[in-house]
Amino acid sequence: MTAVESIPFTGAPFPKSEYERRQQRVLETVAQAELDALVVTAHGHLQYLSGYDGMGAYFMPFPLILVPGRAPTYVVREYEFTGVRAESCIDELVGYTEQPDFAKVAADVLRKLGLAGKKVGFELGCWGLAPADVYALQTLIPEMKIADASRLVSSVMAVKNELEINAMRHAMAATDVAVRAFQRSLRAGISEAEMAVAIQREVTKSGGEDVRLVSVGFGERTKLPHTKLTRHPMGNNEPAMVEVGGIKQGYAGPLVRGAVLGKHAETETLHALAEEALEAAIAAIKPGVTAGEVDAAARRVIERSVRPKALNHRVGYQTGSPWGERGNISLEPSALDVLQANMTVHMPVILIGEGRYLFGCSETVLVTERGAEILSGTPHTLYRA
Repeated sequence: MTAVESIPFTGAPFPKSEYERRQQRVLETVAQAELDALVVTAHGHLQYLSGYDGMGAYFMPFPLILVPGRAPTYVVREYEFTGVRAESCIDELVGYTEQPDFAKVAADVLRKLGLAGKKVGFELGCWGLAPADVYALQTLIPEMKIADASRLVSSVMAVKNELEINAMRHAMAATDVAVRAFQRSLRAGISEAEMAVAIQREVTKSGGEDVRLVSVGFGERTKLPHTKLTRHPMGNNEPAMVEVGGIKQGYAGPLVRGAVLGKHAETETLHALAEEALEAAIAAIKPGVTAGEVDAAARRVIERSVRPKALNHRVGYQTGSPWGERGNISLEPSALDVLQANMTVHMPVILIGEGRYLFGCSETVLVTERGAEILSGTPHTLYRA
């Protein structure tokens, strides 16, 4: 243990007591769901419960097994043992070598934890677990009852405490630095790759922990839903859009911002409509409303506009740590998840024009008893360079 503790820049982002609190809340939800245990495999959920970012689990399952009355057990690839030990708060680690060894080792652990013949929740609808993994475990423990618990951890994660909200505020401060760098750097001839360097430089200079640059697109490349960084230059009378998020202790502050260098009629019209729809969604947010009602508030604005079919995706989603995870709350048509105080959601209202440009803006907001608190300090209005 001493060797692990001496590795520079390692350790879980929060105190162990915070992860124990989270684990206990999840176990309470496990009991409410009438499950005997939970096997967590989604990377974002693993980070939330252990501190480990899942970097080593990019191609094999790393199940964290939660059983009432027992310490959590992490089944991980032996090669990643030291990394998991150094970056997580979990003491009970069991290793396997490679994929062919996984099912046998995991099944042995499940048996030793007394879960044969029990009802165990698995994250069947999330990333990090393949159907072949589930089939192999079921074959080795046929008496174990497998239930889908994909939404269980995300329902606990959705409501943040002050530690988490504070991390998100710091993350958003770095995002605002990134957005201002994007705006100040816009000029004819700058490439997307050069813009990325400018953004990263300013975030680092400001003391930001990290920044995730999802997309930077100039001109015709704003027709792409997500862009790779290229040497494509910014031109006069063209649009530009960035999706970026500062990171603090694993928590993200996502934001989408649009700009035009000169004039560009189609994207200017799209952006104005996106602003109106986004503001309608923000106004609809308060504890007790459903995710579907928030989506509907934005959608109504668009459906009565000159571009009634400009929105072809959901209005938003639960965010924080991680930025996004399959199975988390989604602000989409008819969604029945009920918003609560201290939830955080990202709402990227990006619209498609007749010329196939994709353009818009977003906000990440905190749900409060008084409504939505916008976490960003940079306006979502169109920036004109």
